Amino acid sequence: MNKIEQLKEKIIKLYQEPGYYDTPIKGFKVSKREVPTELKKCFYKPLAILFLQGSKQTIFGDKEFTFSKGQYVVCSVDIPLMSRIKNATKENPCLGLVIELDSYLISQLMTEMNTAEFEYNENSTCFAGADADEDLISAFMRLVELLEQTDDKQKILAPMIMKEIHYLLLSGPLGNLIKAANTKGNQYNQIADAINLLKENYKKKINMDELARSLNLAPSSFYRYFKNVTNVSPLQYQKQLKLYEAQRLMLTGVHNAESASYLVGYESPTQFSREYKKMFGNPPKTDIKNLTTT
Repeated sequence: MNKIEQLKEKIIKLYQEPGYYDTPIKGFKVSKREVPTELKKCFYKPLAILFLQGSKQTIFGDKEFTFSKGQYVVCSVDIPLMSRIKNATKENPCLGLVIELDSYLISQLMTEMNTAEFEYNENSTCFAGADADEDLISAFMRLVELLEQTDDKQKILAPMIMKEIHYLLLSGPLGNLIKAANTKGNQYNQIADAINLLKENYKKKINMDELARSLNLAPSSFYRYFKNVTNVSPLQYQKQLKLYEAQRLMLTGVHNAESASYLVGYESPTQFSREYKKMFGNPPKTDIKNLTTT
């Protein structure tokens, strides 16, 4: 039995029901899905996913990807995209191991690795997939095995294994995606900084020209670079942040459309409902009902 099969068996034993699980190890999550889903808009954070079984389709801009067993994907900045579970059944669920990329750890590793200059251009992608090699699969195996160990072992060993996985991602075929987003001085990193500022201030009205100048970019260059990286304009990006956060608030069951709209910075619930429907395909109440009953 190869290591992917061994990992699959361990995850199925540990997580018997479908779901998206936070594990006791910080930054490590497990996804288990038993039915295919429709394409849905979502936001990916900086992460890496190793697929153990099933397949997932992702559409980012005009590019379409399908990831399956033995492959991994890297997303180096927060981006809006569309995705769906393509192949999954109760007997053969779609399984993925998710690592949230740690920017501090990445910067530390890049210094320790004395990272050489790497090829960068303004059209560099922030999302791609590749086949996982034995070293990366083995590191994930050790991380999963820690879930079966004591809290002390997890506390001491997990950070070392997480650092190893980050190192393998940086030194692997998709390493440049991560390096570009975390190397000061290039346009890609400037857009990553802009994304962080928009995330921190998504409720506020932001002058995008002033944001561009604060990053030492001409507004025209800023808009071009931003769309190259995220596939949307800065204003569209901020609007989507608001709408996803409002959706999250409503899914808690504590807020309705009106209260959620005010909390994310809308002055008019009517405008919020109109933009929400345009984004997600249904009015807020209908969308939340559909999400909580499927």
